[in-house]
Amino acid sequence: MKALVLSGGAGTRLRPITHTYAKQLVPVANKPVLFYGLEAIAEAGITEVGIVVGDTATEIQRAVGDGSAFGLDITYIQQSAPLGLAHAVLIAKGFLGDEDFVMYLGDNFIVGGIAGLVDEFRGTRPDAQILLTKVADPSAFGVAELDSSGKVVALEEKPATPRSDLALVGVFLFSPAVHEAVQGIDPSARGELEITDALQWLIDHGRDVRSTTISGYWKDTGNVIDMLEVNRAVLEGVEGRVDGSVDAASEIIGQVTIEAGAEIRGSRIVGPVAIGANTLIVGSYVGPSTSIASDCRIDSSEIEFSIVLAGATIQGVRRIESSLIGRDVEVTPAAGVPAAHRLVLGDHSQVRISS
Repeated sequence: MKALVLSGGAGTRLRPITHTYAKQLVPVANKPVLFYGLEAIAEAGITEVGIVVGDTATEIQRAVGDGSAFGLDITYIQQSAPLGLAHAVLIAKGFLGDEDFVMYLGDNFIVGGIAGLVDEFRGTRPDAQILLTKVADPSAFGVAELDSSGKVVALEEKPATPRSDLALVGVFLFSPAVHEAVQGIDPSARGELEITDALQWLIDHGRDVRSTTISGYWKDTGNVIDMLEVNRAVLEGVEGRVDGSVDAASEIIGQVTIEAGAEIRGSRIVGPVAIGANTLIVGSYVGPSTSIASDCRIDSSEIEFSIVLAGATIQGVRRIESSLIGRDVEVTPAAGVPAAHRLVLGDHSQVRISS
């Protein structure tokens, strides 16, 4: 069995970060979200992996390399434009051949991995197996409709009027039957070959499409709020350790990871928190659900529930929260402006000013 990992999207919902950074490489607990998917694939016993790349191909290839760090053999597949998930399957036919495969969206995060799902598919071997989860806003996802017995009867991509609250999770398992399906569909109204249309083609042609509804943690990390939520969830499961230096004037509370070369001076760190190598934190407060990457400087500032990328500096800022701060960013106070009140008051006025 092979794996196909999709890493070619533009990441428009994470701009401006993704103007200069592949969305699949934005870190969660100081590790690129793509790496969690690759590790899950390796844990499922799959070694041959094709990664579909687009405009950020060079950056993805630099980060992942030949896959040996993950115990994988990586083949890169160039996609000329983000023309849909089914289009990715279409262009990967040469790599996939006639083998079963798992398709994994590189910006998705699933707690617990996919080993159980892969084993189930290998044992029953339907033509396709999809993961579903209940969501509050199904119109933002591909949506599945099940009959009374739980069989998949219809799928639709981002419907205006969803027929269920069951959204497609970004992991799919396919037999070679899907190749006929992706060749048999037309582009959707948005000009893409939709994987939901390919699945519907399989259903309409009497093929066996099964579903598994998961209740565990899943997120599409395509926007800032979801990225911060995934960061929080991952940090909560990380054991704290201190490999860097912490002076006597600092206080470390809860699950806090401090990498080698990091230095904490006169600061209060309340976990879960991850602090990268060679980062300096001076006279500051770092609160829960925050990851600070390597080579950063946090000085006389407060930050929590945030992600700070490598090389950033935050100095003299009273409070930052719910933020995603990019590489080599500098955050400092605005220049001081003299405070003044300008008044026109009539006779016998009473004014109370807090200043």
